[in-house]
Amino acid sequence: MTSAPRIRPALALAVCAGLIAAPAAAADPAVIVRPLATISVGSFDEGATEIIAFDAGSRTLYSINGETSALDILDLSDPAAPVVKRSVSVDGTPTSVAVGNGIVAVSVSAEAPDAPGHVDFLDLAGELLAEVEVGVDPDHVLFTADGMKAVTADEGEPAEDYSVDAPGSVTVIDLTQGVENATTTILGFEDFNADGSRAGELAEGVLIYGPGSSVAQDLEPEFATISPDGTTAWVTLQENNAVAVVDLVAPAITAILPLGVKDLSLPGNGIDAGDEDGAIDIRPRAAVALYRPDQIAAWMSGDALYLITTNEGDTRDFDAYSEETEVGEVTLDPTVFPDAAAIQAEGDTGKLEITTAYGDTDGDGDYDVLAASGARSFAIWDAATGALVHESGDLLEQTVAERNPEHFNSTHDEQPSFEDRSDNAGPEPEGVALGRLGDHDLAFIGAERQSGIFVVDVTDPTAPSLIDYVENRDWSGVPADGTAGDLGPEGLVFIPAEAGPDGRALLVVANEVSGTISVWEVVEG
Repeated sequence: MTSAPRIRPALALAVCAGLIAAPAAAADPAVIVRPLATISVGSFDEGATEIIAFDAGSRTLYSINGETSALDILDLSDPAAPVVKRSVSVDGTPTSVAVGNGIVAVSVSAEAPDAPGHVDFLDLAGELLAEVEVGVDPDHVLFTADGMKAVTADEGEPAEDYSVDAPGSVTVIDLTQGVENATTTILGFEDFNADGSRAGELAEGVLIYGPGSSVAQDLEPEFATISPDGTTAWVTLQENNAVAVVDLVAPAITAILPLGVKDLSLPGNGIDAGDEDGAIDIRPRAAVALYRPDQIAAWMSGDALYLITTNEGDTRDFDAYSEETEVGEVTLDPTVFPDAAAIQAEGDTGKLEITTAYGDTDGDGDYDVLAASGARSFAIWDAATGALVHESGDLLEQTVAERNPEHFNSTHDEQPSFEDRSDNAGPEPEGVALGRLGDHDLAFIGAERQSGIFVVDVTDPTAPSLIDYVENRDWSGVPADGTAGDLGPEGLVFIPAEAGPDGRALLVVANEVSGTISVWEVVEG
């Protein structure tokens, strides 16, 4: 996460050093992930489940339900037959849930685009203990490992007409005196504004581009992770292509780190860039990709702390402002792109969706760099130094092409949809859960559009390897009828065997589009 606003040198070195994993063979994997059960908790494409959390002591799963504005409480005593035992209504839109020290936290966004959100603290049975005000649009909540603090990533997303663009923030909630006596510190980014005391610290690679928005208004915290010792949080600023580092002891924002870009022209970094050629065509392109990660997670490997990001690539697409365009629709600098006509052809890169917020490096109105949104990858970073230690390159797309070529780069709300997402984010990695099985550290990465899960061994963070790729999607079904299986994995939770209801290690997945929660068994092969 060093400051590199253009082609990131660390990434180029990683690729040249051969750190990109090749797709695993279809032979017996070292870890087997197999479905145990799926339960429907709502309607198709209504956000009936998104983020989930598990309490081992009560064998209870908690799931936010955007369709009913409630928290669903599920009995997971029998992982093969989960049951919804209660739904608790919330005042607003629930966005996330976490469990710590026997307390459930639900982040809730208000209806007005500039109104503060709140966190409801509940007991394990779902009874309200306290409500705490936080920043605008809290999108994620989580506890420190000891349960003494909670953190929210407050997105502050603008209104569709940009009449309001609320500031993003990170809220730190101190629970040392109990939830009834919780105190909050809302950390904004105003000091990084043009006239702020820390304006000089804002690196060029942090994208600030909302029409008329200050830095504080433009930064949009998305998702957070916390160090095992509870002293530091890292928060993705997705649209801004950056990560904020937060000192939870002070508390204070200590840094905003730009992520740079991924060079898609390098071998091993290729993508399928078009949705209308009717063929799988993964190869290097004359473009870069903004990482723009959604979820982030931290884990210890040996004595070092690492971060993993899932580089989804969300964009701003509002009534009053949209950054989305295609390579074939823009003017390319003739010096940088002497072969512009070939690049802009539909059979090459012409259909690739790019951002208008990045690329005119000399300000003359044409594009010097073509930047796709989302690296279609996962990346691993050294948490102490910010250095990139691994980038998965084209691994995810190549794996889908190998394992499920008939439905390559499909979308999650219609079938058939071969190549529907090739021009925009590909399989779209979004969710991630980390866990340990035997002597192996594992990452489970949910592909939102493809509706599959990549199982990756990250025991050596500098050289992770793909173990398996699985789907619980029925490609002969109709998504809107609820017959297509699990669609749109969003939140993932790994439950180690020692914490599991029946002694088995489990992976639980919230599938937002299908409105289903699926339980998978995870065993050593």
